[in-house]
Amino acid sequence: MEDSPINRLPEDTLHQIFSSLSLRQIMICRSVCKLFNRTLTSSSFIHLISARSHLHLLALRPPHLHHHHHSRHASLHSCIHVYDPDQNQWLRFSLDFLPFRSPHPVASSLGLVYLWADSPDSNKSLIVCNPLTRQYRVLPQLGSAWSRHGSVLVDSRNRVMVLTELAALYFSFSQKTQQWLKFSSNLPSKPRSPIMISNSVFALCDVGSPWRSKWKLFSCAVKNLLNLNLNVMNNNWECLERHEWGDIFDIMKRPRLIPGDGNKILMIGGLKSNYSFNQSCSTILILRLDLETMEWEEATRMPEAMHRWFQDSKFKVFGGGNRVCFSGKKVGRLALWDCCKWRWIDGVPGNGDELFRGFTFEARLTAIP
Repeated sequence: MEDSPINRLPEDTLHQIFSSLSLRQIMICRSVCKLFNRTLTSSSFIHLISARSHLHLLALRPPHLHHHHHSRHASLHSCIHVYDPDQNQWLRFSLDFLPFRSPHPVASSLGLVYLWADSPDSNKSLIVCNPLTRQYRVLPQLGSAWSRHGSVLVDSRNRVMVLTELAALYFSFSQKTQQWLKFSSNLPSKPRSPIMISNSVFALCDVGSPWRSKWKLFSCAVKNLLNLNLNVMNNNWECLERHEWGDIFDIMKRPRLIPGDGNKILMIGGLKSNYSFNQSCSTILILRLDLETMEWEEATRMPEAMHRWFQDSKFKVFGGGNRVCFSGKKVGRLALWDCCKWRWIDGVPGNGDELFRGFTFEARLTAIP
């Protein structure tokens, strides 16, 4: 490439040539050579194509590391592995522009990725970055306990919440103080798969006994938290129950929530074959709750041939909209429900035996607030 005539082209000419490509093609071209990478990551080129349409991707969170596995998974921590369902291919976004150790992506919204990383003083910091523009910003300092026990939630306005059973932290880029606001949670148990939709937070909580789980759906409006006087904290969580729902939560084993399209929530779990204590599941069920009508409906259930790989193993679920991804222990690949179609995803990074968590990632050229 050093002797290629393309090296003698002016930068503006290169920008005009590459600006005719789609965002997906630009991402691929970045890995061709140093010249292409430097050209396609420059601030002037990013500004030129900033209005380009975004990509709907599924991003993997790195597996939790044990000390003796560190070297084997080190490469998974220096980048974000994403799957492009439209092209059926894996892509990789480097995180080498971050001056932090052990970046661990946990959430995304509007093209921005939120991740925990080790700061120079050995504390965990929550960082927002855009892997496409290679820009980042460190959010106000948090204690390391929040990274171990808190769930990071981000909505379409890039409002950030870190939620635990006892407390919640809230941060907005538009607020004047630019500090975390702390609120009491007072949930009955550790929140399971919390999500943020339509200015509210939703989470499942187990209100049963140590011997038998009993799941309930709880919600809290973000505005109710912000209106609280910090010295007088009331419980603003509401248990959502309707008589017509019947035993909707009792038929599912270990349910979890995922944001659906628009004003909808998806609940995924094993469909119990009976009500015994250690019951088996006949399939994996996806239910959909319309928050406007507060009515549940069955979205789909996993095909029997696919469910055989998950029925005897622990599995994780992630996704959003009409895409739900399943990762099972030693399955070696991911299962995907994609707009009413079920299919397998091969070529999972690593040896394929790990349990992967993940999140949806709309890759776009969004500026850091």
